[in-house]
Amino acid sequence: MSRPERASAVVGAAMLVALSSPACRGGGDGDGLSGLIELDGSSTVFSISQAMAEEFQIAHGRAVRVSVGVSGTGGGFQRFCNGETEISNASRRINASEAAACAREGITPLELQIAWDGLTVVVHPSNDWVGCMTVEELRRVWAPGSGLARWSHIRPDWPDHELKLYGPDTDSGTFDYFTAAVMGEEGASRNDYTASADDHVLVAGVSGDPGALGYFGYVYFEENQEQLRALEVDGGAGCVAPSRRTIVDGTYTPLARPMFIYIRRDALERPEVRAFVGFYIDNAAALIPETGHVPLAPEAYAEVRARID
Repeated sequence: MSRPERASAVVGAAMLVALSSPACRGGGDGDGLSGLIELDGSSTVFSISQAMAEEFQIAHGRAVRVSVGVSGTGGGFQRFCNGETEISNASRRINASEAAACAREGITPLELQIAWDGLTVVVHPSNDWVGCMTVEELRRVWAPGSGLARWSHIRPDWPDHELKLYGPDTDSGTFDYFTAAVMGEEGASRNDYTASADDHVLVAGVSGDPGALGYFGYVYFEENQEQLRALEVDGGAGCVAPSRRTIVDGTYTPLARPMFIYIRRDALERPEVRAFVGFYIDNAAALIPETGHVPLAPEAYAEVRARID
């Protein structure tokens, strides 16, 4: 089973992976590390952190337990700033109110970019009338109070079919990034759409609805491209399809985005947390492509490692 498939199974079963069972093999019990490390947050970053936690357990044994939750970027920051987790997975940067909440609790977050992703706008495979949408058209569709309810409302030459929308819920960093990039204001969106924190629910919705239009992280499109069709996006310089190349080189604009983990600085004083974060960065270039995300350049990971050290 591939890493994305394992991630899908875990999310679908319980939305929480606890990597402490006897099935997690490894012989590192003698390295002196022990304790519990808790991560929570972005469903997009989940597959990366779950893979890292799995491999870390293999290397270090069961004395260190790592759990990875999926409550969305906003939900993850809430737990993080309450001191409930050591690491927060995030598909956007921490905002001012979240940073203030951390400060009130005496928590200082260390931001580390770990990968790239591209928000992907998708339709049902049977949709043969649209290949590219402009950012302005996406804005008209998703604007608060938008009355666009049929494809012909977007362009008159498109069919008069019902338009059904699917997207992340308001706790998702994907929602925050999309609204900021497309609407120019984080959180600005119509609310009459099928929303879910679970990207696999959105994949199922779009792939089962011929009138669908949705968006989520590139990894979930790549996993399910036999059931979906990705649209090109025109950010002002022409239509560009999402791909690993266009996400990294900046041509897939404005929907390419960085992926982060945030670590509590005080937690880094714990040897097991420091060891896990170091393992995460040292293995990012090798493991992140297996999860379907786009890694940073090697020199960028060297800079991140230096910040930890």
